[in-house]
Amino acid sequence: MKRTLPGGFLLAIEGIDGAGKSVQAQAVGAALMARGLDVVLTREPTNGPWGRRLRESAAKGRLSPQEELHAFLEDRKQHVAELIRPSLDAGKVVITDRYYFSTVAYQGARGFDPAELLRMNEAVAIEPHLLVLVDLDPQTSLARIGHRDGAANEFETVAQLARSREIFLSIQKPCPLRLDGRRTPAELRNEILFAFGRSALERIAGNPALSAAEKLTASLAVFGAEAPAVQP
Repeated sequence: MKRTLPGGFLLAIEGIDGAGKSVQAQAVGAALMARGLDVVLTREPTNGPWGRRLRESAAKGRLSPQEELHAFLEDRKQHVAELIRPSLDAGKVVITDRYYFSTVAYQGARGFDPAELLRMNEAVAIEPHLLVLVDLDPQTSLARIGHRDGAANEFETVAQLARSREIFLSIQKPCPLRLDGRRTPAELRNEILFAFGRSALERIAGNPALSAAEKLTASLAVFGAEAPAVQP
């Protein structure tokens, strides 16, 4: 039986294109699954109707700024309502490759006010328990994208990526984890796993609805261990 955590846990991995977000989402997810935790891997844009429209626009012609923002918000509302919230309610660990901070950064680079974008998104989205920003300079990003995809698309120019990166770095949250995307994938994974463990333990310890025994069981589950049997 898969292990769950009280209230679940939402981990968002962010950064500009080519930073290594997808690699880390998969690696961290695999490590937590190996601990027996019930993990949901997801991404934005989703594969829903709004998400597909956004993905198609990268190849068929980018939507107007207003149309694009609307599509991102509708996609996110559906994502939260149909996957993220139910998964957290079930005690699962949700890892999302991109979340609403990408909308703030990328639509901010298209001219919208980042502070207003943040407000709009947080009115419909659940704030992550851990926000990871994998930081990378645009030149390295584009070199990786070109090697991976053969060519950059309209979303990916040095100027836009530089502005998006600037907005990412300006986002003020209690404890975002900022990592250097030039480090090895294994180093990045270990940093994220350590931060996840610390954050999950803090959430468990601060949950007044849990008994001491329940806190112990949940804390051990974070690391794939089981509470010892209580002697009569």
